[in-house]
Amino acid sequence: MPDRYESRVERQIREAQERGEFDNLPGAGRPLPGHGGTDDENWWIREWVRRENLTGLAPTSLKIRKEAEDLLGRLAKESSEQSVRAVVTDLNQRIRQAHRGLVDGPPVVLRTFDVDEVVETWRRRRRSG
Repeated sequence: MPDRYESRVERQIREAQERGEFDNLPGAGRPLPGHGGTDDENWWIREWVRRENLTGLAPTSLKIRKEAEDLLGRLAKESSEQSVRAVVTDLNQRIRQAHRGLVDGPPVVLRTFDVDEVVETWRRRRRSG
């Protein structure tokens, strides 16, 4: 049986293995970090984004969802009712655009915010804080 062709790279790997250069590496025998056995083929991308602290890479619809989640924290930095109303009104407008499919990314299933309710919550937090 003829010998199998071995590329230059394969030869270098084989020789390094024979010299023991891959023995006792940190993490040897353990699963890759972040790959918890799920079938998520993009796990490594998410891990890279988290590790490198990359921002601004998400589709618009996901950015809107994140902004909605963080709304009360964002509003805590506002100093006037007028600015709170402006922030909530702007977010509501973008949520409506997402509902109509006018932004990139997965569908957005968020309700718009009641501006008066949000302003009242903002006021209560300011008084107690």
